[in-house]
Amino acid sequence: MPEDIEELMKKVSLLEIKARRLSLETFSGEYHTTFKGQGLDFEDFREYQHGDEVRFIDWNVTARMRTPHVRTFREERELSVLIAVDISSSGFYTSGDQSKRALAAEIAAVLAFSAKQNGDKIGLLLFTGKTEFYLPPAKGTKHTLRIIREILACEPEDKTTSIANACDFISRTLNRKSLVFLLSDFMDYDFHKKLGIMSMKHETIGIRIYDPVEDELPRVGKVNLLDPETGFQSIVNTNNTNVRMGYEKLNRRRLEALNKTFTKYKIPHISAATGKDYLPALHQIFKK
Repeated sequence: MPEDIEELMKKVSLLEIKARRLSLETFSGEYHTTFKGQGLDFEDFREYQHGDEVRFIDWNVTARMRTPHVRTFREERELSVLIAVDISSSGFYTSGDQSKRALAAEIAAVLAFSAKQNGDKIGLLLFTGKTEFYLPPAKGTKHTLRIIREILACEPEDKTTSIANACDFISRTLNRKSLVFLLSDFMDYDFHKKLGIMSMKHETIGIRIYDPVEDELPRVGKVNLLDPETGFQSIVNTNNTNVRMGYEKLNRRRLEALNKTFTKYKIPHISAATGKDYLPALHQIFKK
């Protein structure tokens, strides 16, 4: 077995162990309580009792039994879950030991095992400026492990990001109302309307993956900054106060616009930083 495949399988195994443990010990009950299936499934008939809904009376059974009978139902627990992960080139950035893509993979794995333990179908979308990989929702341990493997192994053909295209794809592809976890750094433009349209069709949760350095430019003198998606390079003096203030102003405006969109369309959202504990943020989503 080639060394790179051995390394990949080792990463899959380690991530599987950690994700299983976290989903079992930390999120299984919260997930089950928070995310419920759509609609009701027929269960049985019983005699009509005072206070029952008249619309649930089954007249055929009533005629046969000669006493009013109503249909009883049970809640449909099964959900269709899609984990959509941005794997554009900006995800490879890291100022420490963990890249944004590695953090996204870990959170996605925890969500996948939590959904599996709840008996839900789980699907995966990996996207950049286009759809890189799509795995329709299904059940089973092998299916869940494949999701983890694909997140870690997929080598994108495109470097750019298009959240709008991803939202369009989801809206077109998922016919049944589903639960969509959207993991991205959201460093993109002109996607807000498409995100809103998708959220009206599917229950959507936004998870912003970021590196702490991206929110606050460090004071480290002159540095050569490279945009991994476009290849554009620029030398920036990070000791310059005006440069730092300008950077922080632009970043603040971007985040304000993103939060405004989440609020407008009532999309629950959290932020998770590389190298930091993301469990409190996930707990926050479940509690909301």
